[in-house]
Amino acid sequence: MTTLVEYQKQASVGVITLNNPPVNALSVNKGVVQGILDALKEGDHDPHVRAFVIIGAGRNFSGGADISEFGGGYDPGKAKLPDVLAYMDTVTKPIVAAIHGPTMGGGLELALACHYRVALPAAQIALPEVKLGILPGAGGTQRLPRLIGAEKALDMMIAGDPISTEKARELGVVDEVVSGDLRAAALTFTNRLVREGKGVRRASQLSVALDLPAAEFFEQARSRVAKDWRGYPAPLAIVACVEAAVKQPFVKGIAFERQQFEKLVRTDESRALRHLFFAERQVAKIPDVPEDTPAHEIKSAALIGAGTMGGGIAMNFANAGIPVKVLEVNQEALDKGLAIVRKNYAATVSKGRLSQDAMDKRMGLFKGVTRYQDIKDADIVIEAVFEDMAVKKQVFEKLDKAAKPGAILATNTSTLDVNEIAAVTSRPQDVLGLHFFSPANVMKLLEVVRAAKTSKETLATAMKLSKTIKKVGVVAGVCDGFIGNRMLHGYFREAGFLLEEGALPQQVDKVIEDFGFAMGPFRVGDLAGLDVGWYIRKRQAATRPPHLRYSKVADQICELGRFGQKTGAGWYRYEPGNRTPIPDPAIEALILKASKEAGIKRRAISDQEILERCIYALVNEGAEILEEGIALRASDIDIVYIYGYGFPRYRGGPMFYADTVGLDKVLESVRRFHSVHGEFWKPAPLLEKLAAGGKKFNK
Repeated sequence: MTTLVEYQKQASVGVITLNNPPVNALSVNKGVVQGILDALKEGDHDPHVRAFVIIGAGRNFSGGADISEFGGGYDPGKAKLPDVLAYMDTVTKPIVAAIHGPTMGGGLELALACHYRVALPAAQIALPEVKLGILPGAGGTQRLPRLIGAEKALDMMIAGDPISTEKARELGVVDEVVSGDLRAAALTFTNRLVREGKGVRRASQLSVALDLPAAEFFEQARSRVAKDWRGYPAPLAIVACVEAAVKQPFVKGIAFERQQFEKLVRTDESRALRHLFFAERQVAKIPDVPEDTPAHEIKSAALIGAGTMGGGIAMNFANAGIPVKVLEVNQEALDKGLAIVRKNYAATVSKGRLSQDAMDKRMGLFKGVTRYQDIKDADIVIEAVFEDMAVKKQVFEKLDKAAKPGAILATNTSTLDVNEIAAVTSRPQDVLGLHFFSPANVMKLLEVVRAAKTSKETLATAMKLSKTIKKVGVVAGVCDGFIGNRMLHGYFREAGFLLEEGALPQQVDKVIEDFGFAMGPFRVGDLAGLDVGWYIRKRQAATRPPHLRYSKVADQICELGRFGQKTGAGWYRYEPGNRTPIPDPAIEALILKASKEAGIKRRAISDQEILERCIYALVNEGAEILEEGIALRASDIDIVYIYGYGFPRYRGGPMFYADTVGLDKVLESVRRFHSVHGEFWKPAPLLEKLAAGGKKFNK
């Protein structure tokens, strides 16, 4: 028996303790699962043992299987979780699961195979496998419906979100909510079972409750899931497994579940989602910044600018309970900005996602000011003014004088040189970029831009802060556009060129949306406002090499005053009060005219070419960014695109997607585009190097 599983007899109860910190993962290769089986067998054959308690050491029962073991690589000589649960179905002595803390996935499946379950009030219970592109593979899809009914079990597994102990008790997952010392409470419960002569109660022997006729229920479920989870195979497989639980004997249902699990774990979608699971944990690790680097405590914040971005950023601090001052040049602008914040909170209250009391508390953390001296005590000051270098430098010169020593001074610029901004201060070590994404109170991505003189302490503080305000912080180096927007330039460039060569906005958007994006590039442009990009392009015009191809179509649309949804027309036209894009013959005529003026003969463009030119433009630029050290890891780029740009999660991000296609195939297309479309498509040296060696971006 492994030391990761402890077995002790307490009177007539065999207590099995999982002790594989930090989450008591049910590792096969470490022998945790084998240890549980050995302990059960020992107690099962001991006439003095009349019942069992399975409990987790530390802060939870079990977080589930060891994800790194998915997809094979198991030690064939050691028991797997289904083996243990099958044995538990033969044990004739009551087995009680004592649940506390996060009890997830295989951990909950272990508890479901127990005959009874008690839990502390603060436990969190879930089968979240769907978020990894798989399904519960150790009986979860068969036992849970038998305990709580098909409909509720299906909802719980497809959402994958934790439920509280109280909810679990209400549903029937948990038999009794206990308090105080869990081990003592579980032993009391178990001894009572024995004393009262209550025997085993196997979920596998129950029938599945279902209110509707099975055919009708599962037809509706498939239709709903196919619509809500387009591109994800796991939710539909969960529906099929629950249907098997309803229609098949338990043994056949288990076999079908296992077959579906093994099939899903080999899909690109599951590999992509597992990649993101690990990438999100890796992203906070900065090679030259040790984990014990001291971080400043952020007890108060200040925002310069009460516009859409400034107000949205400030909301993140208030949501985290951090007082925040918002500075504007005059009272009118300040009142307008704070009114928008109040309106945003009120909308959340009206949807039932926030209480009025919580809103009032958050608004109480805001304070509007109009003088720089009023923010002298802030631990961090974030500038969110107009995207203009001269304006931002003026702000930072004032901040340098007004902010207290040691305060972090951050710019929310999306493209400008943070080194140049830091240079106007006497404290460049305290300056960095914090690029929030719009809407800033909703979007989870935060690009943390490390300038040349940013101190390790400042960087560590910013990364810690990102977690405090519930953002996913990704470190980026200084360049025009950092990681996300620099790559995005090529994506939009190719979309524009494709129009001149023969495509139309609706075709390009459809291809990108079929790939998995919520919106294609032209619909995104209309939503965000075309004037923002137009302003940036005009700023960049002076340094744009005259020999390089440049599409004027987007500029010409803006010159017509068509800035997207806010003006009722952009790439598409919009009916009043309706966001549905309507293809516009006027735009088609403008595109055809632009092609003619550029001397480009229009042709039929395949969907595959559209996909490759848009996505591989991201990949090739991402390879350049990696080689330059602007991004620390390929997986960091994937996280940026998942959380900041709506890249479909089940594709794993642009760099992971390129790995699944094969870098040799990606390079072949990039070289072909280079020969036809010129230097924009010069293959990145890193892409060539990795492809030649048969390697991947994500090792």
